[in-house]
Amino acid sequence: MVFNSLTFVVFFAGVLALHSMPLRWTTRKINLLIASYIFYTAWNPPFVILLWISTVVDWYAAQGMVKARRETARHAWMVLSVVANLGMLGYFKYGQFLLDNFTALMAALGVAWQPPHSDIVLPVGISFYTFATMAYTLDVYLRRAQPARNFLDYALFVTFFPHLVAGPIMRPTELVPQFEQPRRASADQLRFGLALMTLGLFNKIVLADSLLAPIAEKVYDAGKIPGALDAWAATLAFSGQIFCDFAGYSTTAIGAAMCLGFAMPDNFRFPYAAIGFSDFWRRWHITLSAWLRDYLYIPLGGNRHSAQRTYAALMTTMLLGGLWHGANWTFVVWGGLHGLYLAVERVLRARFRGYKPGPLALIAFGLLTYALVNITWVFFRAKTFGTAWTVLGGMFGAHAAAEPILSTFYLVCVAAIVGGLVVTHWFMRARTLEGVVARVHPAAICAVWGFLAFAIVIAQGEGSAFIYFQF
Repeated sequence: MVFNSLTFVVFFAGVLALHSMPLRWTTRKINLLIASYIFYTAWNPPFVILLWISTVVDWYAAQGMVKARRETARHAWMVLSVVANLGMLGYFKYGQFLLDNFTALMAALGVAWQPPHSDIVLPVGISFYTFATMAYTLDVYLRRAQPARNFLDYALFVTFFPHLVAGPIMRPTELVPQFEQPRRASADQLRFGLALMTLGLFNKIVLADSLLAPIAEKVYDAGKIPGALDAWAATLAFSGQIFCDFAGYSTTAIGAAMCLGFAMPDNFRFPYAAIGFSDFWRRWHITLSAWLRDYLYIPLGGNRHSAQRTYAALMTTMLLGGLWHGANWTFVVWGGLHGLYLAVERVLRARFRGYKPGPLALIAFGLLTYALVNITWVFFRAKTFGTAWTVLGGMFGAHAAAEPILSTFYLVCVAAIVGGLVVTHWFMRARTLEGVVARVHPAAICAVWGFLAFAIVIAQGEGSAFIYFQF
């Protein structure tokens, strides 16, 4: 079940109505838990078993760590959690990838080995709920948090349908305490939550799917040689598509949770107005970058040791972050480029310590950041390195004699949508959506809201899955 489907509209209306009834709080939480399982079961019923395993193992692991009298017992419970979670993630997400690469290695060594065919289906959202449950046991192990007081609250934290399949990646300390007391959205929360859902679905259905995705597909999937204009236009289109798709999901999820009376953290803060790559990762997929920082970068040493150790930790974190996004070497290169950018940025900041750029310099640095981010998007979007090199070659003028691929209409769409997106991000760079809405006349808000809803209805198609569902 995807947010951008009529099935979800009916489902969410039923959940909202049931949650608003004068029932005991425990009963309402059970209703939410059942609804969350129904939401996930709509994808592939057998994979609910993986959710159960992850939920039960981490619940008992956390309880065992608290009750353990010896440090070795605490370690054993933590190892159990890590092995169970990463074992399932490794098999379902990386099993075929590892098998294919092992086969290629054997072939390179002259060994003709053909493994038995295996159809490993990737469970939707496994990367997201695995990181959420591991945050629970890791926080308990590191004594940052206490276990949930009851199993129902913890199970609901794991399966809560707004964040279940594509985040934001929640921490138990952010959501479990909200389940302890009865919650029901106020009228203002309900209105703002529905408005956020409308904005998120507009980003996904109208901008990402209807307008930008076809442009990227015509260059990246057609097998043609693009010139500079086509290569840059398609890559810029994908930069807009990936943002509108993923930020659209997060916005819809946050709005859905708000309609039920729950708060979830921001996952995007206008990242295409970032100045530098540290700033970019404070604005893009915020909950993932915070997770990688807290549970990978800092344990690897962070910036507490030598410069070499810091750069090694930084690069390792970003390489693994790239691999988290997908079982393909192109994602590893994407992560590696971001690691390289971050390392170079650290060197330059140390070299020019005390330098304070003016307004024009800040804009120039921001546009340079966006341009370099687009180079990394090539590897994120391309399915093979061959496609990536072809598109990069076009972007840097290697195919001057290439035939045009994109029509004038598509080029105008890219300029208008992506240009408008970047300008909006710069306008909102130091602002919040709530703050801007509070200063706008209600009539104008209603007019914009009506336009967004009308555009969604007009553009509604087959309900394409969100890009990050495959991760």
